[in-house]
Amino acid sequence: MFSILKHRGLNRWLLITIGCALVSGCISKQPSGDNVSGESVPRAFDGKPDLSGLWQSLNTANWNLEAHASYGGPESLGAIGATPPGIGVVVGGHIPYQSWAKSKREQNFSVRHQEDPEAKCFLPGVPRATYLPLPFQILQGTGKIMIVYGFAEANRTIHMDKENPEPPPIDSWMGRSHGRWEGDTLVVDASGFNGQAWLDRAGNFASASLTVQERYTMKNENRIDYEATLTDPSVYDKPWKIRMPLYRRLDDGARLLEFKCVEYSEELLYGHLRRGATKS
Repeated sequence: MFSILKHRGLNRWLLITIGCALVSGCISKQPSGDNVSGESVPRAFDGKPDLSGLWQSLNTANWNLEAHASYGGPESLGAIGATPPGIGVVVGGHIPYQSWAKSKREQNFSVRHQEDPEAKCFLPGVPRATYLPLPFQILQGTGKIMIVYGFAEANRTIHMDKENPEPPPIDSWMGRSHGRWEGDTLVVDASGFNGQAWLDRAGNFASASLTVQERYTMKNENRIDYEATLTDPSVYDKPWKIRMPLYRRLDDGARLLEFKCVEYSEELLYGHLRRGATKS
C-alpha cells in the first residue's frame, strides 16, 4: 500500500499521515506492560511492544562503525570535515574482513569525501539508515511496519504478514524486509541489496550478497536496544554484529523533517560535465 501511494506522487508528508491513519486503525494504547527488564513499555492492542514514534541513535557509527580516534579530512573544510572520536558499535571490536576486502575498505577510505554514497545523496541502505545522525519514524501496524527516514526520502516497509517470505523482486538500496516477533523483540530479515551502499563514512562496505538480521527490543518507553547481524560470505570471514541503543525524540514539536539533499550533490556528481567557457 505505502509503495503504491508513493508511486502515485503523493506528498511525503501525506504518505506519513495516511500511514499513521492506517496504523491507528489497528493499534491502540493499552496500559503499559512489563518486558523482560522489568521496565514499563507501551503496548499495542495485541500485547506486542508499540515501537511507533520518532527515534534516533546518539553515537559516531555513521562516521566509523569501529572504535576510532579523531582524524582529519580535507584541509579546506577544517574541523567540519574531521571525524570525531568514537568507542565503536561493532561487537568484538573489528569487522572480520577477508584480506582482499580490507584493501578495498582502505581504498574506499582514501576517496571517502567523493565516493561515499551519502555524499552523493544516494539511499543509505540497511543498517546504515538506522544510525545516520538524523531521526527516523516508525509506524507500526500488525500486517506492516513502515520506517521513514529523514535522509534522501528513504523508507522501507517491513512485511509482517508473510508466513513464507517472498524473495526480493529486484536488488535495491534498501532491500526487502520481512519481520516477525520473538517474544517482545521485533526480528527483521533484510536482503536483496544492490551492493553499492557503504556502512559508514570510513568506507566499510558489503556486497550484493549481504543479508541483515535486525533485532529491536524495547527496554522502556523511550529506549529501544538495536542489534544487527551482517552476513556476507563474499566479503567477511564470518557474520558479525553491531549493537546500540535508540532513543525517542522528546523535543517539543518533534517531527520528521525531510533532508532533500539531491541539489547539494549535483556539483559532486555532474560538475565535470559542465561546459567550459567559450573561447572568444
